[in-house]
Amino acid sequence: MRVLFVAWRDLAHPKAGGSEVVVDQLATGLQARGHDVSLLCAAPIAPRPYPVVANGGEYSQYLLAPFQYARRFRHVDLVVDIANGIPFFSPLWCRGPRLCLVHHVHAEQWAQYFPGPIAAAANFVEKRGVPLVYRNTHFVAVSPSTAHDLIDTGVDANHVHVVCNGVSVEPSTSPVARSAEPTFVALGRLAPNKQLDRLLDIWARVAPMVGGKLIIAGDGPERERIEARVRTEPTLRSVVVEGRVSEARKTELLSEAWIIVHTSEREGWGLVLLEAGLFDTPALAFRVPGVVDAVVDGVTGVLVDDDDEFVDQWVALAADRDRRDRLGTAANARAIEFSWDRSVDEFLKAADAAIKDHRETKRMANHGN
Repeated sequence: MRVLFVAWRDLAHPKAGGSEVVVDQLATGLQARGHDVSLLCAAPIAPRPYPVVANGGEYSQYLLAPFQYARRFRHVDLVVDIANGIPFFSPLWCRGPRLCLVHHVHAEQWAQYFPGPIAAAANFVEKRGVPLVYRNTHFVAVSPSTAHDLIDTGVDANHVHVVCNGVSVEPSTSPVARSAEPTFVALGRLAPNKQLDRLLDIWARVAPMVGGKLIIAGDGPERERIEARVRTEPTLRSVVVEGRVSEARKTELLSEAWIIVHTSEREGWGLVLLEAGLFDTPALAFRVPGVVDAVVDGVTGVLVDDDDEFVDQWVALAADRDRRDRLGTAANARAIEFSWDRSVDEFLKAADAAIKDHRETKRMANHGN
């Protein structure tokens, strides 16, 4: 099968994040099984095991994608349209089988990135335009929460396939080297939807009761502002902002942490929470879409509904090593269930359904003529 992924960014992009990891893992997994895979995305790009074609800049790529497809990829068997908020509207320029891969429905998050009128327009396109234009297209949702949100916007439930992400780090074969002092880690892109100000406010209440340190690892548009808060506010002296970290350092952090804390208001699939589970590290997070798929409340971690409950549970977990160990053991057992091989298996089922549906639709159209 010849597969074209049309995505926003390559892993080489300085703003690359979880979406790019998912595309790369699916592409390499498909290639390993003998499929012919290509990626079309904005520059910058870097060599991959599969061909990567630069497609303009951050916004111009949406205009250029149809021309690149017509010139270089019109004979592929499947186009995978990656929707990071706004998709590439592939049904308007690709008449062959398609999948639209959605990490999460942005909904209220548009207002965090754009002025009111633009945010309202983007929200309208996501909730009304996408279901209309993609009415004959199959979707891949990375979690049951995302699948539910897509169906709520009007996407046909029979066209939605859940393909959960795998785990991106290798589990340690040696005993977890837990930190002797209370150590808590927040890991991910430093963006508005992660609600890092809220995390810092909560930590300011928790720190006097539990001691230790909070390590924030990741990069993004909020980094400079968060670093400024940490430098200037006395209640945040025990916070360390490490910025973007290597895979080796991520492994160290997840091994040392007593708990991984996560204050995001919405996720597609809380991948980092499962990654932490590989190191027997339980999660403390808000009960929000995506996160509820990654964390089994009371089994692999704790989910809460407000800041006061977050504070109470953080303090309680810090004081109860036996409970943390029980949660961590269960988190490990669940995390190892999610492999990228399993993700590729599920993706291929979705691809097969999209291709068969396309053929049947085409056959019926020809029969009608």
